[in-house]
Amino acid sequence: MFKWILGFGGLVLTRKIAVGILGYIIGSLIDSFQQNAPKGSSNSGRPQMDPFEYYRQQSSRFDIQTMLMALSASVMKADGKILKVELDYVKSFFQAQFGDRFTKEHLQILKHFLDSGQIPLNEICVDIRARMPIEVRIQLIHYLFGIAKSDGDVSTTEVNAIHRIATMLGISAVDFESVKNMFYRNVDSDYKILGVDTNASDEEVKKAYRKMAIAYHPDKVAQMGEEYQKGAKEKFQKIQDAYEAIKKRRGFK
Repeated sequence: MFKWILGFGGLVLTRKIAVGILGYIIGSLIDSFQQNAPKGSSNSGRPQMDPFEYYRQQSSRFDIQTMLMALSASVMKADGKILKVELDYVKSFFQAQFGDRFTKEHLQILKHFLDSGQIPLNEICVDIRARMPIEVRIQLIHYLFGIAKSDGDVSTTEVNAIHRIATMLGISAVDFESVKNMFYRNVDSDYKILGVDTNASDEEVKKAYRKMAIAYHPDKVAQMGEEYQKGAKEKFQKIQDAYEAIKKRRGFK
């Protein structure tokens, strides 16, 4: 029953947070939870009921899938429009990670939450906090940002919706900001990467870039392992991208 914990431990040690690993972890949880789930319940002729009662009934059967469908629906509804590309992202994720365990019935669960006037996020997040360690909850936030980013842009309302979920899941502000900045950028992000204010002069921006480029050049960790070098290259590229974006925005060379 601790297979998923050990699996995530390997993920942490390798510093790789691929959504595929999240799927493996959650899939392992499902295997465990479904062994204890009630058998023989039927979903035909599902009556209309309030969202919380619906969640309680469905979670006894699908558990983790239902939790993810509810959270997914909350993010999809955040900006007031439900896009096909977001639905495709959710379907693709579930099909890839859950295989035959992902059925049309799961899409009906998602539709129910999308059509509901409200989603009982607090109750759902309480359940998740009781069942999952913090590392897995952080991975859920990564998945939700993936939905928001699927149309190429993460809106402020989507960020707020995910932040609300993260807070209810007991995720710290530091962890939330870390994941958010993998997907969401605003006009200040490039300046923050270089460590200067938006009102810094062009010369101050150039000086900050040179300082950062020297400090984070991949050669600094050439003697270290592959993971250190990969991280240094990614960091260095982000510094360069930020500097180029500011140059383009300000029009200097």
